[in-house]
Amino acid sequence: MEKGKLEIACFNPQSAIIAQQNGADRVELCDNMNEGGTTPNFEITKSVRAALEIELNVMIRPRGGDFVYSDDEFELMKESISAFKKLKVDGFVFGILNKDGSVNEKQNKELVALANPCPCTFHRAFDEVAAVFVSLEKVINCGFKTVLTSGQEKNVVEGIDVLAALVEKANSRIIIMPGGGLRSSNIVFLKQKTDALFYHSSAITDSSETANGDEVKALKATL
Repeated sequence: MEKGKLEIACFNPQSAIIAQQNGADRVELCDNMNEGGTTPNFEITKSVRAALEIELNVMIRPRGGDFVYSDDEFELMKESISAFKKLKVDGFVFGILNKDGSVNEKQNKELVALANPCPCTFHRAFDEVAAVFVSLEKVINCGFKTVLTSGQEKNVVEGIDVLAALVEKANSRIIIMPGGGLRSSNIVFLKQKTDALFYHSSAITDSSETANGDEVKALKATL
């Protein structure tokens, strides 16, 4: 088995530092944990970029709720990518759907092209797509390098069969990154069942919005 890598979803600068200090391979920076993550503040992102030596991916999501965006929201997403590129972030995380639950190929392709050469991750909008394996092909076609997914269930343990099937169908063309309820208590089970290469967790073990260093360490130790 190839050694896995760990991404920590961080909702504040403190979490990003904790993630780095305890062995994470990458930080996904976002705002608004209760909304499932939205675009982070520019100045905060600037300070996090300066503090990190590990990779930094940034969420591009103008609001919580669904993943169907108005023209104004789409323009805002483009502006955010252009601004964050100047900070030399390492990648972007977003996902746009059509009203029928299919992948919006036109808009996603436009954002992937704008983000280039930074790689893009299609986030958990994927857990709401209508046809999961058809959608996987569309996401690959859009040029994404990674899909963050819980296997279309509320957490990775419940979605494990779909995750394993996605890893198999992706066949190294795109990274399937399990995320959603991923903890040190279940990551070994996930790795054995899916053999995924990258794993995603907030590493939050209490009611705060800050990563727990021991949990980051424990997650990384199992990979």
